[in-house]
Amino acid sequence: MTIDLPSRLQDKIFEIRYSADEFVSKIVSYFPFSESEKQEIISILNIEFDEFYSIFTDTVSDDEWEKTKDQIKKKFQDELFDIDNF
Repeated sequence: MTIDLPSRLQDKIFEIRYSADEFVSKIVSYFPFSESEKQEIISILNIEFDEFYSIFTDTVSDDEWEKTKDQIKKKFQDELFDIDNF
């Protein structure tokens, strides 16, 4: 199953996990989704779903996200790969 999410939502997602039967089992975003974003994703999935997780607990506005997303993604990826060096 592939999810056709708007790019503004897809951009906020770090990982989508699927169950053995190929349904979405977990969505991990960089920052928590707003309730309206969750509802939009659930509507697109067209299934009951509540497995939303986020890497960071802070909430950020869409403006803040747009300004800092590249830095956040790069820093997170760099730190993730640095874990292998320890």
